[in-house]
Amino acid sequence: MSFVARKPWIWSYAATLIVWMITILFTGGASAGGLSQAAFTFAAFSVLVGIGQMFVITLGPGNIDLSVPATMTLAGTLSLKYMDGGEGLVLAGLGIAILVGLVIGTLNYALIKLLRIPPIIATLSMSFIVQSTAIWSNRGLRIKPPESLATFTTSDLVGVPNIAIVSIVLALAAWLLLEKSIYGRWISAIGQSQFAARMAGIPVDGTRFVTYVLCAVLAAICGFLFASFSGGAALNMGAEYLLTSIAVVVIGGSAVAGGNSNVPGIWGASLFMFLVVSMLNTYGFGAGVRLILTGLIIIAVILVASGKFRTGR
Repeated sequence: MSFVARKPWIWSYAATLIVWMITILFTGGASAGGLSQAAFTFAAFSVLVGIGQMFVITLGPGNIDLSVPATMTLAGTLSLKYMDGGEGLVLAGLGIAILVGLVIGTLNYALIKLLRIPPIIATLSMSFIVQSTAIWSNRGLRIKPPESLATFTTSDLVGVPNIAIVSIVLALAAWLLLEKSIYGRWISAIGQSQFAARMAGIPVDGTRFVTYVLCAVLAAICGFLFASFSGGAALNMGAEYLLTSIAVVVIGGSAVAGGNSNVPGIWGASLFMFLVVSMLNTYGFGAGVRLILTGLIIIAVILVASGKFRTGR
């Protein structure tokens, strides 16, 4: 129990396993393989945006990025529009998406730092501007991705979806960045006490800037992959990832107050979120009931995890 207390993200995996077993038992085990593959596929997108949001939240109270959905939409729209189905433009399209993330992340922090606007207001304002730009550039068109890119995002390697492999690689890179680099120690120190971090000589402003840019870049990459996976960029494709990106951070065991993050928990929480919706769909609940029950289940998981953590301490 002391080990579990030190690793609160374990509860997200426990909840995931329980929900998976309940769903499989209801279907008699017939959908085990398909459900597992679908879970890893769709959870991968939540992992990408969740990691970026986790970095921002680790910076401490008040830090959050509400422009994630709009960033996904604009990155997916502009990259697919630039490629226009061209097979030789996949890397260039990815570059466009990353550039979109770099610009939006920079503008987000410019509003926060130069105009001294709270992050929640700054990123929300930026999301309106970015979403409007996406609407203007999209003009109602749904441009298909290059065939090779669409095939890659919808295929698997030895039964593991390619999208999940990409997310696992990026999650591992994020873990190394947080646990093994000086940057990871800096954002944890800033989240615990920004004043103390400044007194210790940590470049607080530069670290926060890099963090907001990193969050936007990950959202842009997610938008690029999601648009390719779904056969084109839609103007509402990022809408569900606003609350999801925050929920997977909380359920995954990261401290909402900042200073502590858990990359492994992001995967457990993302799988849990997808499986909860799948379970409720399997049992035939309507959309309204699904939302209520999903919220209650999430609250229950958080209470159990936090309660056990306190008991362990």
